[in-house]
Amino acid sequence: MNHTLLAQAANEARGLAIDAVHACNSGHLGLPLGSAEIGAVLFGESMRYCPDAPKWLNRDRFILSAGHGSMFLYGWLHLSGYAVSKDDVKNFRQLHSITPGHPEYAETPGVEATTGPLGQGVGNAVGYALSGKRAAARFNTAEHTLFDHHVIALMGDGCLQEGVAKEAIAFAGHNALDNLILIYDSNDVTLDAMADVTQSENAEAYFQSQNWDAVTIDGHDLDAIASALAKAKADDNGRPKVIIAKTIIGKGIAEVQGTAKGHGEGGAKFSEAARAGLGLPADQHFFVSAETQAFFAEKKAASKAAFDGWQQTYDAWAAANPALAEELTDGLAKAVPTDLTEKIPAFPADYKDATRSAGSTVLNAVAKAIPSLLTGSADLFGSTKNYLKDGGDFSKANSLGRNIWFGIREHAMGAICNGIAYDGLFRASGATFLVFADYLRGSIRLAALAHLPVTYIFTHDSVGVGEDGPTHQPVETVSGLRVIPNLDVIRPGDAEETAGAFIAAMARTDGPTALILTRQAIPLMNDLSVATRRDGTLKGGYIVKQESGPLTTILLASGSEVQYALAAAAELGDGVRVVSLPCFELFDRQSADYRESVLPAAVTKRIAIEAGVTGLWWKYVGTAGKVIGIDRFGISAPGNTVFKELGITKEAVLAAAK
Repeated sequence: MNHTLLAQAANEARGLAIDAVHACNSGHLGLPLGSAEIGAVLFGESMRYCPDAPKWLNRDRFILSAGHGSMFLYGWLHLSGYAVSKDDVKNFRQLHSITPGHPEYAETPGVEATTGPLGQGVGNAVGYALSGKRAAARFNTAEHTLFDHHVIALMGDGCLQEGVAKEAIAFAGHNALDNLILIYDSNDVTLDAMADVTQSENAEAYFQSQNWDAVTIDGHDLDAIASALAKAKADDNGRPKVIIAKTIIGKGIAEVQGTAKGHGEGGAKFSEAARAGLGLPADQHFFVSAETQAFFAEKKAASKAAFDGWQQTYDAWAAANPALAEELTDGLAKAVPTDLTEKIPAFPADYKDATRSAGSTVLNAVAKAIPSLLTGSADLFGSTKNYLKDGGDFSKANSLGRNIWFGIREHAMGAICNGIAYDGLFRASGATFLVFADYLRGSIRLAALAHLPVTYIFTHDSVGVGEDGPTHQPVETVSGLRVIPNLDVIRPGDAEETAGAFIAAMARTDGPTALILTRQAIPLMNDLSVATRRDGTLKGGYIVKQESGPLTTILLASGSEVQYALAAAAELGDGVRVVSLPCFELFDRQSADYRESVLPAAVTKRIAIEAGVTGLWWKYVGTAGKVIGIDRFGISAPGNTVFKELGITKEAVLAAAK
């Protein structure tokens, strides 16, 4: 490979970053300038990709975990021939551009993940690597290799300081994800100061302790970068790889390079002197030489030939393995059987157990119908009950396993599930206690922002947890999840509503779903048919007890509190309706006519009950209504005692109604 030409391309990528940041007076120059040689080797030599087929199933996946350095990625996508034009680069950080401040999934060809919050991209890369390992194990045959790609992530000191990255790194090393390569842009600078103000870690020793291969190189030496990447890709030795690249932040802007001032846009004001020092023409901004254009045009043609060759392999594989081909196609399409509800057996009329237990039954039935579904737990399979009985365990010895043991790493679980979802081959779900949802809230927020169909299974959903006390009793958490845009939060009120909740989660392809399940047993609503409860859950809210006279009062509830609303209604007379509202978001997406049929505006005497904070219920009960809830932390006592002490009872509903 002509490294002289790659060095020239690196300086032109620096120029693109300087010009883009200078034009908008906003952005981060440190990484795009400091890692330019890394980008040149990745996109000019080492990575397998095809700009004409950006979703090529066997491409190498590149994730910029240090998302603030977005001009690094946009510059190289432009140079290498993706549909990122020079005008797109010029519109960096402008309204409706495809070059936003941080990379955003599904907005820019070649962007694999929405990154920005530091460390998330590391977790996403681990999820991608897990997905790649399982895809190779599931779909490759002796005659045809569909998947043998690598996952490469570029991170900085900030990513490595975040706990989510450390959790994901430990998971990757333990599970021998040797298709994963991290490049650590180690420039000895964070944002505020030199890195030694906040860290003194021996990075090589740390990674080696986590079962990673680690090597330290000069991050500006093209030969060293190329050699390290080639070795990392060649070593199939059961260990993920990290290349610690010592770089100079902001390299090329003499006034700020190598200092904390080089991190952001501060160096842009020295752009003209910097461009001259890089050998860029003074009269041509956003300059790309004819030599660089010709080089990447040739590489693009070669990449298209490689893709076409792989496509022939895929066609031959699909013809020889029609069942596997159908499974892969369905997985990519996120297909759900139209008769999924029929594949979930009805619960017996005398069933009385926790919705976490019902969830176990439902999930196992769903997994048989949707072979792309994977599930995992943060060291709580025995409590969250989402283990797939015939699924096997994902491990370094078994890449086919459908049960993922995340360990006590909730945040990494969220980021890894996002990575699996980004890859799009499998459906990801992860479980923990509801009170620990905040440990992965950053990942949940990004899943919602990026429209990823991840399913969260949160059990032990209320003060019904009892003796474990207020630290384990989530009173604010359900409402805290409901305020995240594009996240569906479903809190089913019996086993059949639980079935409906899982069906809704599988049917949703444009965002994540949080399933909120009880530890304590709750009764079935046997007065209603199975179909009514499942279909009602899919609508987010429905009538579970119809009034037998003129309607005067509406009782609303979700989850385990529906039973108290029903019990109160039985004593309140003919004019009382009970509405189960397991999912605010689904209900709000129904037609105005449907919502009016369930909650007629003319009826203002409304009472809601839920074992949690009351604030969000007021939009349904109105100013004339009442909400029975818990606007305080819980207490340590048996669950039934806690409910009674905190006023979550039938009697409280009766008192409010009267």
